[in-house]
Amino acid sequence: MMRTRPLKVALLGCGVVGSEVARIMTTHADDLAARIGASVELAGVAVRRPGKVREGIDPALVTTDATALVKRGDIDVVVEVIGGIEPARALITTAFEHGASVVSANKALLAQDGAALHAAAEKHGKDLYYEAAVAGAIPLIRPLRESLAGDKVNRVLGIVNGTTNFILDKMDSTGAGYQEALDEATALGYAEADPTADVEGFDAAAKAAILAGIAFHTRVRLDDVYREGMTEVTAADFASAKEMGCTIKLLAICERAADGGSVTARVHPAMIPLTHPLASVRGAYNAVFVESDASGQLMFYGPGAGGSPTASAVLGDLVAVCRNRLNGATGPGESAYAALPVSGMGEVVTRYHISLDVADKPGVLAQVATVFAEHGVSIDTVRQQGKDGEASLVVVTHRASDAALVGTVEALRKLDTVRGVASIMRVEGE
Repeated sequence: MMRTRPLKVALLGCGVVGSEVARIMTTHADDLAARIGASVELAGVAVRRPGKVREGIDPALVTTDATALVKRGDIDVVVEVIGGIEPARALITTAFEHGASVVSANKALLAQDGAALHAAAEKHGKDLYYEAAVAGAIPLIRPLRESLAGDKVNRVLGIVNGTTNFILDKMDSTGAGYQEALDEATALGYAEADPTADVEGFDAAAKAAILAGIAFHTRVRLDDVYREGMTEVTAADFASAKEMGCTIKLLAICERAADGGSVTARVHPAMIPLTHPLASVRGAYNAVFVESDASGQLMFYGPGAGGSPTASAVLGDLVAVCRNRLNGATGPGESAYAALPVSGMGEVVTRYHISLDVADKPGVLAQVATVFAEHGVSIDTVRQQGKDGEASLVVVTHRASDAALVGTVEALRKLDTVRGVASIMRVEGE
């Protein structure tokens, strides 16, 4: 039976995502009510600029006092889509204290203070849901947290930022340089005026922290994630990748160590074989590849950003939280029982593609090979091209630790015959 009193929702933020949440709540009101078992009512919308016209939203609901809105006491669910650390953190904890559950899309805050927010939710017996914080519309958080709760996840490998994937895909398919591809992404609205958070990997790193924490039942913070941007990727790197039958993607990689005793989380550009499912992810789309003991390999694919896709994830959480509210229950909270140590980048083992500018004379290859051998890094293939006393030497290694690779590169830079290290690219997905 449908209960008579509607569930009241407070919306914090009414930008691209928030306005879509409000629109869907209105246009799909009957369906949402049928799925939840009660109608949902938009009880207030907190914004910074109250004078802006917001189509479909009653101006009487708009306020600049977000704190007063979440303190009302009659609010059942707070939807937070303002982003950033503060005031979002204070508003969420205040919402819990005053009886509301929370649906958030705030990846930065969850990556930094997820444990404290979960603790606050548990203390007050409320829900904290955040499907929209990672990969937009793609169902990912709930499958990891619920559907795979009986499995052991060993690796999560994914493209979780649409802006960077668009840029790299454009460089790969057209031969464009980084700046040219970025300019096109900006013109099409895929990149912000300041794209730093995307192209330097900060956005993907926050998502990697969230994914690793859920996948491995371990608290992983943003500071635990190794981060490397993709601004130094060149057309020459793509040419080398193609010669290897690979392409280049900015990947978020979360792994359990082979012995199961620790985990790592990292974000960086990497070459992946064209045969890998992630290699075919084009444009601004996202995809995440999950490897586990029982289910094997799973891939989640779809639009990873944008108002409507992200709002879809928010509304999915809203329905789940409202159902819990009606049943007097809460959904799954933080699962950090494993408490595995988070290892640094030096412990990561993978393959490497190293491009060197060297002198074109006899004995150079032998010197370079000796340095690799001295640091315990085995060479798989070598390709050399020379002209007018200059040469490029491309070395692809077998699997080695990142620490060993760093030591190797430092030693190579000290050789008189090595003019420079043009690029270093990890090779994943094999």
